[in-house]
Amino acid sequence: MQLFKSLGEEQLVQLLDRHRESSHQTDQLIVMEQDWGESLFLLRSGLAKVRSYTADGDEVVMSVLGEGDVFGEMAALDGASRSADVVALTSLRLVKLRAAPFSALLEKQPGFALALARLEASRLRDLNQRFALQSADATTRLLDALAYLARKSSTASDPQASIPVLAQREIALIAGLARETASRTLSKLRIRGIVAVAEDGSLAIADLDPLVRRGLLPAS
Repeated sequence: MQLFKSLGEEQLVQLLDRHRESSHQTDQLIVMEQDWGESLFLLRSGLAKVRSYTADGDEVVMSVLGEGDVFGEMAALDGASRSADVVALTSLRLVKLRAAPFSALLEKQPGFALALARLEASRLRDLNQRFALQSADATTRLLDALAYLARKSSTASDPQASIPVLAQREIALIAGLARETASRTLSKLRIRGIVAVAEDGSLAIADLDPLVRRGLLPAS
């Protein structure tokens, strides 16, 4: 996994000291906002969402986590409480890591610290793009959300990768749309052949041209 590529076998053994592996089902709460924690987590498979709530009680999805992503590292490093919930979007597998060896390796291994900084920068870039699209039309926001989910579902960050079956409410939340609006927009994209639906209900973007025209992807 990209974050740990700079670490040697000895460092990986140190990182995995007294680690725990676990499996979780869809909708299971993994981390709760405002909890205290001295552990961080590595997502081995599946998808999860990082969410919070507005003062009015509306759910806001801040980011999506996929295979190879680490979460909970900030609270583990600075000793503050968790800043958001993490909830399983699909069934998933986790590795729970102790904060102490993780922090020690960051101090001793510049390559590891740089890899973590790049990961955080990538998350911030994704968050900035998603918030920049809040005033965009429904089609643009939904296409961006689908491409984001596809990249998170693929180890190659492929915007045309298969997206696991998710409740339309979850897709709507990630796009920042009302569920009914997301449903209508998705139906139109399917009719136009821009989005394909597999027999098992999974989605995939079949045509990237609309995303390129909207500036969601660079021109090839």
